[in-house]
Amino acid sequence: MKIPQEENYPNNKDEVLHPYIYEKREILGLDTAYTCPMHPEVKHNGPGNCPKCGMSLEPLVTEKGDDRELKNMERRFWTSVSFTLPLVIFSMGDMLPGMPISKIFSPSLKLWLELFLATPVCLWAAWPFFVKAVDSIKKKNLNMFTLIGLGVSVAYLYSVVATLAPGIFPSSFISHDGHVAVYFEAAGAIVTLILLGQVLELRARDKTGAAIKKLLGLAAKQARKVNDDESETDIPLEQVKVGDKLRIRPGEKVPVDGIVLSGKSSIDESMITGEPIPIAKSQGDKVVGATINTTGTFLMRAEKIGPETLLSRIIHMVAEAQRSKAPIQQLADKVSGIFVPVVILTSLITFIIWSIWGPAPAFTFAIINAVSVLIIACPCALGLATPMSIMVATGRAALQGILFRDAASIEVMRKVNTLLVDKTGTLTEGKPRLISIRPSDPISTEELLSSIGSLEKGSEHPLAQAIINGITERKMAFKEVTNFESLAGKGVKGIVEGKMIAFGNQTFMDELGVKYQNFLTMTDELRKEGQTVMFAAVDNIFAGLIGVADPIKQSTPDAIHKLHAEGIKIIMLTGDNKTTADIVAKKIGIDEVIAEVLPQDKVEVINRFQKQGAIIAMAGDGINDAPALAKAHVGIAMGTGTDVAMESASVTLVKGDLLGIAQARAISRATMNNIKQNLFFAFFYNVLGVPIAAGVLYPTLGILLNPIIAAAAMSFSSVTVIGNALRLKNIKI
Repeated sequence: MKIPQEENYPNNKDEVLHPYIYEKREILGLDTAYTCPMHPEVKHNGPGNCPKCGMSLEPLVTEKGDDRELKNMERRFWTSVSFTLPLVIFSMGDMLPGMPISKIFSPSLKLWLELFLATPVCLWAAWPFFVKAVDSIKKKNLNMFTLIGLGVSVAYLYSVVATLAPGIFPSSFISHDGHVAVYFEAAGAIVTLILLGQVLELRARDKTGAAIKKLLGLAAKQARKVNDDESETDIPLEQVKVGDKLRIRPGEKVPVDGIVLSGKSSIDESMITGEPIPIAKSQGDKVVGATINTTGTFLMRAEKIGPETLLSRIIHMVAEAQRSKAPIQQLADKVSGIFVPVVILTSLITFIIWSIWGPAPAFTFAIINAVSVLIIACPCALGLATPMSIMVATGRAALQGILFRDAASIEVMRKVNTLLVDKTGTLTEGKPRLISIRPSDPISTEELLSSIGSLEKGSEHPLAQAIINGITERKMAFKEVTNFESLAGKGVKGIVEGKMIAFGNQTFMDELGVKYQNFLTMTDELRKEGQTVMFAAVDNIFAGLIGVADPIKQSTPDAIHKLHAEGIKIIMLTGDNKTTADIVAKKIGIDEVIAEVLPQDKVEVINRFQKQGAIIAMAGDGINDAPALAKAHVGIAMGTGTDVAMESASVTLVKGDLLGIAQARAISRATMNNIKQNLFFAFFYNVLGVPIAAGVLYPTLGILLNPIIAAAAMSFSSVTVIGNALRLKNIKI
């Protein structure tokens, strides 16, 4: 695969990306589209220019190595410097000590030397700016390159005409040496300074993708496949298929997501959890791709490959969030949309006023001030103010295990004042254990547990897994189930050995007409012990109770304390029994409990709070939480939960830890403060700079803004905004 050296980049994706980088993205199933940093809605299948702002498109998922635009700008910048430096010396030599240029070169030769030095700068080095400027006019999307193109071309072309045909100018334009004043040095210096700003901007933007580069670097390159004949072969990662048996040896990376089939080991999952202590894994445990096997050897079955792996999804979510727009950016977009036409009009008015009422040579003053207005008003800083902060913040959050789906969730997160949390898997570990079995005569404990466990094999609910584990530990056999049916928020039912087995909550039993009232005293006793109690029925006749307990996460009390300190009201919203939910809530300091709610009821509860003016965040981890996560202002999914929950949420906590909510709020606050600072810098700079460039201070103070100074100030403003955004990489959360 050949990497082209031409500056006109092809659209063929096989020629665009470095082979290894492209292969990595293909293996992980990542989006290879190109998009604009300022306008993420713009996407293209290869490099090019944004039709709205003219900026070069970047890969949606960036990685170091695809840096040809930076190299191109650096080449143009250094070429420009090599010509502009002597150009400035020639044009201003008599003003410098020890540089009597006028005594060495005649005025006529000096003009021709300046033309010679300025031409490669203003035509070749500045060519990308002219292309983008013309493109902006064709597409009727005036942008910063429109202003740059106009400013440089006016200064250069005016000077060329003054050099080649001075006779067409009136006598008032002729200086004491008999020539018309030229501004080659201004045009050359403008181009050089803008190129410097572009180089610094590209280098700074490259740093904003550090999080994704780090995540991409985690991916394994190959896997060791165990064949049907028990032989083992090393294969590239892209050849791994779902169901393949893979051998993981000490020190190797787990290639894809899967389940341990045999063997024991300890896995370093710090890339997911942030915890440095390896986690013990044995048969039946899940393992995640890109984590590191530290000690033992084990055999695993591949379950998720390519874009389905957790690593791929994390990278995709970070990339999408970095390129999304925050609502606050709408202000900048509206301002930019009218700003460029206003600046062009201001420049034209400046030219007219100075041409008519300016001091001699009036036309020269008019040209210089009009060019200064065009250059200093370039709104690149305004356009970069929000995207740069979002890119840095989402990358910083990702390294902390907090995945924002889009910029809007970052903006809203700091405003949340009410947090609704599910119990199982959110406040608790989500790994409940079978504690109590209370069969009803004449059913035996073994018969009850075996029938219920066989039925629960078809359920994804965490409580179902506790019962299945209980059967496995007791080495009991599973039975065949037919006509299985799962009823969200109620329970499951099916035919086991010719009998209709139903298992679920009291509501489910009431609907089936099952008589369980004689066992309510026993039910209350189990619930007071913190157990979740479920009811079983055989052919609609009560068959017994099952009690399951789920330990509270160690970090939960601390997380709730920190959230309370920030003034957030915390409400447990659970389908569990109220007695059990109240016991858990009391232990950890929950403000309010809303129990025994169905999935659709959770949505109604959120809607009710929203109508009261509350800014709601909903945290959950199960399929039944997905509608509520989507309804809340901010849906927060536990990364340890189901895929459906993660897809429905706007924030995912990879560690599955509620402390991440407090950290997400800290990132949100810091990001929005940073964006406001950037917007202030950009607005203040333009509001102050344009009038000065137009010459409003000249009548009273005699101050004019040279186009060179205007170009330097414009470039400095963009670098200032980017530098301020990069501070987010070091925020403490």
